[in-house]
Amino acid sequence: MVLNYITWTANPEIFTLGPLSVRWYGLFFAIAFYAGYKIMEFVYKREGLNENETDRVSLHMIIGVVVGARLGHVLFYQPDYYFGHYFGVIDPGTGKLIESHLLEVLQIWKGGLASHGAAIGILIALYLYSRKPQIPSYLWVLDRLILTVAFGGIFVRLGNLMNSEIYGHETSLPWGFRFVKDPAALHLPRTPAMDGCITYMNTSFCPRHPTQLYEAFGYLITFIILAIYYKNHSGPNKEKNPMPTGFMFGLFLILLFGVRFIVEFFKENQVDFESKLPLDMGQLLSIPFIIAGIVILFMASRKKEAV
Repeated sequence: MVLNYITWTANPEIFTLGPLSVRWYGLFFAIAFYAGYKIMEFVYKREGLNENETDRVSLHMIIGVVVGARLGHVLFYQPDYYFGHYFGVIDPGTGKLIESHLLEVLQIWKGGLASHGAAIGILIALYLYSRKPQIPSYLWVLDRLILTVAFGGIFVRLGNLMNSEIYGHETSLPWGFRFVKDPAALHLPRTPAMDGCITYMNTSFCPRHPTQLYEAFGYLITFIILAIYYKNHSGPNKEKNPMPTGFMFGLFLILLFGVRFIVEFFKENQVDFESKLPLDMGQLLSIPFIIAGIVILFMASRKKEAV
């Protein structure tokens, strides 16, 4: 093989100005929102709707993503940390109540966002948006907004790559990444004798699956499939190839969360309790979305109702 492992030394910060730090993750997140805005602007023009609706739907999307992603991380991955004292959670090592950090729920800049929470947040936000009389239906909105979600997911995972986070198990594959800038890597299991390990800052780092890139590539393929389908069933092609309402949304759920489910097999656990589960939290949360996608796709195909 041509590649012989990659030592990833990217700095997560682009630059700092006093207390202000501009990070790659934030930049990629902003690019994701901007790209989503332009996609919806194109969609609304193609559908002949008021372009001012692009601003309204984008605002709903931003609020849904940020609030949903943060609460998803808090509730799905670290409820003990944020609510320990209030839940009466006891530390098995000390026998004392685990301290609660409730106010830190608002500190989004410290990290901790969950894509499944973002998905739920988007669904709620778009339901509220779709109640406007000028919007055809809730499923109509979802059929089109998923284009922005699939495309935006690519940039979010690139941001994770720049942060050297959410990567995979050790690998001997030649494209393995040695994430030497992630302090959390010090606590992960490793095989020091494994081929390709290096010593950096007196610590051994071994090649790992760049699952951020696996997932980003999967989301890119998902976006391409959905974009081609939308192009062939909307605008001038709408009359001869009508798109069943809900079909694209169902297909999106199957493809995107199917990618997530598969990639999770290569990922390190994000929190300790996942090691005790038959599947990790990302997979368990993906299963209901995949099942919902299959049901919606089946119902849309049966109805053949197009909007």
